[in-house]
Amino acid sequence: MPAKTIMVQGTASHAGKSILTAALCRIFFQDGYRVAPFKSQNMALNSFVTADGGEMGRAQVVQAEAACIPPTVEMNPILLKPTGESASQVVLLGRPLDNYTAQSYHNELAGKLWDVVTETLDSLRQKFDIVVIEGAGSPAEVNLQDTEIVNMRVAREAGAPVLLVADIDRGGALASVVGTLELLEPDDRKRVKGIIINKFRGDVRLFQPAVEFLESKTGVPVLGVVPHFHDLYIMDEDSVSMERKNYQASGASNKVEIAVLRTPRISNFTDFDPFESEPDVHMRYVGRDNPLGEPDMVIIPGSKNTIADLMYLKQTGLAGEIVRLARQGVPVVGICGGFQMLGTELLDPDRTESAIEHMSGLGLLDMKTIFARDKVTSQVRARVAGAGDFLGGYNGELAGYEIHMGRTDLGPGTNNAFLISTRSGKEVNLPDGAEAAGGTVWGTYIHGVFDEDNFRRHIINFLKRRKGIDDMAHEPVVSAVERRQQGYDQLADLVRTSLDIKMVYNLLGL
Repeated sequence: MPAKTIMVQGTASHAGKSILTAALCRIFFQDGYRVAPFKSQNMALNSFVTADGGEMGRAQVVQAEAACIPPTVEMNPILLKPTGESASQVVLLGRPLDNYTAQSYHNELAGKLWDVVTETLDSLRQKFDIVVIEGAGSPAEVNLQDTEIVNMRVAREAGAPVLLVADIDRGGALASVVGTLELLEPDDRKRVKGIIINKFRGDVRLFQPAVEFLESKTGVPVLGVVPHFHDLYIMDEDSVSMERKNYQASGASNKVEIAVLRTPRISNFTDFDPFESEPDVHMRYVGRDNPLGEPDMVIIPGSKNTIADLMYLKQTGLAGEIVRLARQGVPVVGICGGFQMLGTELLDPDRTESAIEHMSGLGLLDMKTIFARDKVTSQVRARVAGAGDFLGGYNGELAGYEIHMGRTDLGPGTNNAFLISTRSGKEVNLPDGAEAAGGTVWGTYIHGVFDEDNFRRHIINFLKRRKGIDDMAHEPVVSAVERRQQGYDQLADLVRTSLDIKMVYNLLGL
């Protein structure tokens, strides 16, 4: 029998759909059901590579992890990765299709992808007891009704009751709920079986008159009011959530300070989340309005448009500051696109990423990168090859994944930082990354290396010794995986006590 379905939609983007979907996945798993997430179309630069080399949105990876199942591209068959103001790379079933403008995607392509949406949803429904479906943006975007393949059309296909989520922290939650329902077609309005007020601060008893108003005005029950939380370790979906990140220097003498560059097209910023849980680390993000200062380490993250983000660093003066710190001996690390920026040249002859064909890099590593249309997406295992002061001495294995377009060639005197031993399950012997003489500047194409607990501690303890702080080699390592699992359990507990879960099960017919 096909899986039961329930759908979480929002009155707007970032209302909390993804996190509530993850919570429901965990609750259903705890209650003994086989559950999977599904989002037909996701727009995000924060992506992940599955075991078979498919690329998918990070939100569905988090939801799958909450459900205690491996992520597959069926859970997010269409991923849109913005490349500019109104264009995106379309990733279909884990593989890049092409770049499309917003207009050409909605007018020419979206409708043709409906069969992919239904086939992947049906496939999941044959394998699980419950599928929790997440919508995108708002179902009341009337200008997109004819071409949308992610909200009410999916609910109709799945026969799913809809839970409508509103973010009260932004203000205007009551109006957004009433307005959304008013703009829906009558049949779709009937599909909305419950309202969830999310990110509530204060005494929920004072909100009871508003609950009564909503139920009287709309005829739809309010299933719960979920409190605002900020101390659960749950990976964020996209860069909108980076507004909550720390941007202030600490000045603490007993901690190492790691500065991560926030570029306009930053991708996979969750690579650095594990540092936030370390008690002896102060991690902050640096953008146009935040001075880089004097951190103990600088990280340049991945980017969907490396040349454009490098230009941003140059225009804001951050590039010069990074070079200055590197010449003073401050460690500088680049991940994926950030690694490419560390070189002397970036060439894009086919204009794969941008209209700019050539740009000089930061010049901190003797290497050049040539972009190409072929995209590398694979899970890998690797070991350290660099012999400098920073990486040298670490003998453990690392796990991560690659998502990049282009080839980087090293010049004389520049050594590889890592050696990939396994790619997509096959044994290989492939060089990766680069390390400058002395080892304090290095980069890699591998995302997720800081998830490896012992490697992360190796880096932190190296920085602490440089700063004259006693390292914590003798203290227990904070496990990133265990901390995420604890976060899912805490999230489930919070949502269980905030929502009418019995009513949710009634809506599912369970």
